[in-house]
Amino acid sequence: MSKPKRIYQIAKQINISHQEIVTFLKAQGLDVTNHMSPVDEETYQLILKNFASDLYQIEIDQKEIDRKALEEQRRVEEEERIRKAEEEKEARENEERSRREAEEQRRHEIEEAKRRAEEERREAIERAKREKIEEENRKLAEAQAEKEREVLEKQKAAKKAAKPTILRPGEDTTAKPEESNKDKIIAKKIERKIKHVVKATTAPKGKGRPAKKRRTFDQKEVDASIKKVMTSMDSGKKRKRRRDGRQEEVLEDNVYRVSEFVSVHDFADLVEIDVADIIGKCMDMGMMVTINQRIDKDTIELLAAEFEIKVIFEDNTVTTMDEDLAVEEVDEAELAPRPPVVTIMGHVDHGKTSLLDYIREANVIAGEAGGITQHIGAYSVAVGDDKTVTFLDTPGHEAFTAMRARGAQVTDLVIIIVAADDAVMPQTIEAIDHAKAAGVPIVFAINKIDKLGADAERVRRELSERDMLVESWGGKYPDVEISAKNGTNVDELLETVALEAEMLDLKAKPSGVARGIVVESRLDKGVGALATVLVSRGKLKIGDPFVCGDYSGRVRALKDDHGKRIKFAGPSAPVEILGFSDVPRAGDNLIVMKNDKEAREVSTQRQMLRREQDFKRMRHMTLDEISRQISEGKVKEVPLLIKGDVDGSIEALADSFMKMSTSEVAVRIIHRGIGMIKESDVLLAAASDAVIVGFNVTADSNARLLAKADDVEIRYYDVIYAAVDDIYQALEGLLEPDVVETEIGKAKVTDLFKIPKIGVIAGSIVTEGVARRSAKVRLVRNGEIKFNGELNALKRFKDEVKEVLEGSECGISLKDYSKIQVDDIIEFYSEDIIKRKLDSSAK
Repeated sequence: MSKPKRIYQIAKQINISHQEIVTFLKAQGLDVTNHMSPVDEETYQLILKNFASDLYQIEIDQKEIDRKALEEQRRVEEEERIRKAEEEKEARENEERSRREAEEQRRHEIEEAKRRAEEERREAIERAKREKIEEENRKLAEAQAEKEREVLEKQKAAKKAAKPTILRPGEDTTAKPEESNKDKIIAKKIERKIKHVVKATTAPKGKGRPAKKRRTFDQKEVDASIKKVMTSMDSGKKRKRRRDGRQEEVLEDNVYRVSEFVSVHDFADLVEIDVADIIGKCMDMGMMVTINQRIDKDTIELLAAEFEIKVIFEDNTVTTMDEDLAVEEVDEAELAPRPPVVTIMGHVDHGKTSLLDYIREANVIAGEAGGITQHIGAYSVAVGDDKTVTFLDTPGHEAFTAMRARGAQVTDLVIIIVAADDAVMPQTIEAIDHAKAAGVPIVFAINKIDKLGADAERVRRELSERDMLVESWGGKYPDVEISAKNGTNVDELLETVALEAEMLDLKAKPSGVARGIVVESRLDKGVGALATVLVSRGKLKIGDPFVCGDYSGRVRALKDDHGKRIKFAGPSAPVEILGFSDVPRAGDNLIVMKNDKEAREVSTQRQMLRREQDFKRMRHMTLDEISRQISEGKVKEVPLLIKGDVDGSIEALADSFMKMSTSEVAVRIIHRGIGMIKESDVLLAAASDAVIVGFNVTADSNARLLAKADDVEIRYYDVIYAAVDDIYQALEGLLEPDVVETEIGKAKVTDLFKIPKIGVIAGSIVTEGVARRSAKVRLVRNGEIKFNGELNALKRFKDEVKEVLEGSECGISLKDYSKIQVDDIIEFYSEDIIKRKLDSSAK
């Protein structure tokens, strides 16, 4: 509020006597006493209007101008705010459009790369099969020729024994006889036999059949086979060439026992073949593999055929007692229907957990870090009045490939969820491949049909392009359009699942000895080892002794998927079991035993077998290998020690890290385990110069102190995205940078000057570009590089200069080189160091 004005101040302002103002105000009936009396705003305006009408009007006009200016300023500010909001909206739309276009382009590139890789893989498999058949044909021909040779040798020996030897005069008894005509006949018979067998094995069978494509055998191959058979006449033992060039005897029954999905490094150790040879053979077959990458059964069989070895696939923990446990007689009359086990698969953020949430009427997304399902969860859901379905919620991020594959192995039916606004993505294709490999029925759930831009027909079209024709398009795979958020058509999806399950006619023995599969395992601080087990048959009760993987135990407590304690569990029931001696691995089979003693015996045998296999894989570094690594350039490694809360996440994390390995940089996992980080982990990491990665776990106080003292880095993560990105950047930093050479200019030597205490100065003329003092130089004579180094001096007349332009003359002195000749060419260039990027496909 403004300060009230006094009468004498107003009189001074309008240049009149204050007595006139007092008289006027008293005439108006206002209460004023003298010239010091204050007046309010209304009285002030009255005085101005009476004594200074022009000043009053000016003040009124000024107020109007100020009001309009304020309104105009507010209008301009509002328009500016609206304009900025529209620009931000347009920028966001452009960014979203660019992101979608980039994702679409990347998806097309990934699909095209996978298609080409699949075609190359198929061609490699077909080529390997053809070569294997041809090799068998040659071996058959050689075997028959061997039999023919033995018969002829026996006949020859019999005739020789019957006929006495007559020596002519002067004939030396120690001299070697020349090749007789009979030996030539033997060789010709063997040659005809081989040609006959090869022709018989490659000819089409039966009349009227189309002629098959057969391999043509040229004369060189036949001669090589004859030579091999004739050479074997002097040696009855089969020999094999070693890697060092010598030969050693190998038994005919050269059989190696391996497990499926073994890494390239472990496979090389087991079959005693160099890792480089195996990787090279895989490259010949069109497969790019790394030393830590796992190879499947088909690839192992192809490699065995290429290296001429036999492999037998077996479980890593098979003992004599396990063979007895595998045999179990089941009476069909005792079987009863069991609930189906359904797995929900699909791409990340397509709504797998949201669908399961709606079915369970619970919210598990809120408890997941980053909104990604970190661990496999098994849930039992009531469908209808008397039906139950067990759901497996598998993670959708591609880092959990191993976990999702394990989920497909225990399931009876798969729901593959596809977002209608995103269509078929790489992890969707991966989920389809896992379901096909498991041989289970597939139901497609087209989700997010309520969103703007949803296109269900596009999803069906892209599925049909991958030979997955849905029922709505006349195919065999059921499809349902749903909205997991609003629950639209979810009931119809459950009815479809129940119908598919009825067609499978799933049965199991509800009583007797129980068996199950570990879905997930973890180490709890308060109670110890815990595992989520899916019961496959029998009745699992509290107090049952069991063996699971390498460990034994007794069921001390059972909890259902809601966390309630129960006394027993039947087939297809997911339960959490307390009572393990140690944390089992996900995917291990749980078998109830007769008593604790028998369970401990099986566990002991399996642990002994495990230690033996680990001992077989141990390999010490030899001097030859050290020399080879020095000559080839040793691969830079990032050693890691992984500790996590559950086994599934540790396995997925390790697989994601090992996929990043290349020919130059690699990840080496020295140890992985469940539970918090302890002192022993820090000591192992310090000895190996490793980084400790903790996933959903922390380090105890002693371990933290020891890590600080030994300068061991410990990284903590709760989302796999962050861990993968950090290791990716670490590997990228180990790559040797690229050195790019840029040509700056050239100079031609026209004359030479010898100056004492300085050396030879080359009088030159710059023919191209610029001669620069700070650049590197290369002296070329008749196309041959004579010197590569730096300048000692660059002068123009008598002055030192930084650069000389084209067409100008200059004096050049090379550092530590004086054998310059006239007409030599001096090239000036610079080297730019560019940081290399790791291949994004390895991430």
